[in-house]
Amino acid sequence: MYSILVKSHSGLRWIFIIAMIFALVSLYKSAFSAKQSGRALNYSKITLAAGHFQLLLGLILYFISPKVIFSASSMKYALSRFYLIEHISLMVIALVIMTIFYSKNKKLLQHASNSRKLFFAYLVAFLIILISIPWPFRNFGTGWF
Repeated sequence: MYSILVKSHSGLRWIFIIAMIFALVSLYKSAFSAKQSGRALNYSKITLAAGHFQLLLGLILYFISPKVIFSASSMKYALSRFYLIEHISLMVIALVIMTIFYSKNKKLLQHASNSRKLFFAYLVAFLIILISIPWPFRNFGTGWF
């Protein structure tokens, strides 16, 4: 079961990243052009749902993964500290930012200023997410899928 969850969580990150790129592009168009688009709200909603699903898988993995070691000595090692504290906290922060700004602005996206707020919130969240993904070149024992 652990292997299936890890592969799912790792593979679905690509769907989330693609959804986030579509959301950012449509929010950018909606925020910085004269015409407002309903696509921006749809892509934002899909991205938010994909992010929450990833969070659910990640929380399950957090408690069953052998990479997450709940001890004081875990903080001495970069690998165990990353999975115990850094990865989960940054991902939760990014999803909280996305959720708060989406829920505050979903009914008001007809105005460009609200689209800009949501665009910049999603952009900040996306950068936090990219930083906190255990990419293979960061030597955290993960692959591309």
